[in-house]
Amino acid sequence: MAGKMEFNQDIATEYDKGVRRTLPTYDPMLRLSQTFLRNALNEQAEVLVVGCGGGNELKAFGVPNQGWRFTAVDPAKAMLEAAKAKAAHAGIEGRIEWVNGTVMDVPAAKHFDGATCILVLHFVPEIEEKKALLMKIRSHLDSGAPFVLVSKFGDPDDPEFKELVALWKNYWLDMTNLPEQKVEELMKGTLTESSISESQIRQLLEDSGFRRIANFFKTNHFGGWICYAA
Repeated sequence: MAGKMEFNQDIATEYDKGVRRTLPTYDPMLRLSQTFLRNALNEQAEVLVVGCGGGNELKAFGVPNQGWRFTAVDPAKAMLEAAKAKAAHAGIEGRIEWVNGTVMDVPAAKHFDGATCILVLHFVPEIEEKKALLMKIRSHLDSGAPFVLVSKFGDPDDPEFKELVALWKNYWLDMTNLPEQKVEELMKGTLTESSISESQIRQLLEDSGFRRIANFFKTNHFGGWICYAA
């Protein structure tokens, strides 16, 4: 068991480093998300976390809100194990239900008071699949429930998007010891992943049953939107 926990901690550490290189303002984004949810939810609440990754959201939301319970979803078993280790260290593991899969694996009858989908949507390739994901999340929420969405956005063919990607590349070079060729290899997915414009994201949210949509966060080609289930 000790070896397994050390393995999880290694994964969590590498994930934490990587996500903060990917999104330099990752921690302020989580703090803003927590503030939004805290002001919209009661002291006792059930929260759906889609794509819980290494557990940073669970820690950011769970530690200051001791009455919240979470359903944490991630298709990567190693990430769930890392998140479990982080939750155990933070003393919040007893308030978390784990789902090794996607949001489609969450039982239809289960409802939540709020939800998050942070750094997930841009990995979903087709726009109809993106809509299906958002509609599934909406189906688990009662009217008025808060929702946080954070994703890459923009048109890969747009010159401004390309300038932002170039800045992102230079940030990686500044913050790591990786050679430029390796950074370029790591970034190939950015130009092939299915990025869509902010107007398309807003339309998807509206079509999926969300209202009062507001852009609360933007860094480079990453953006965040807060809204409520209609």
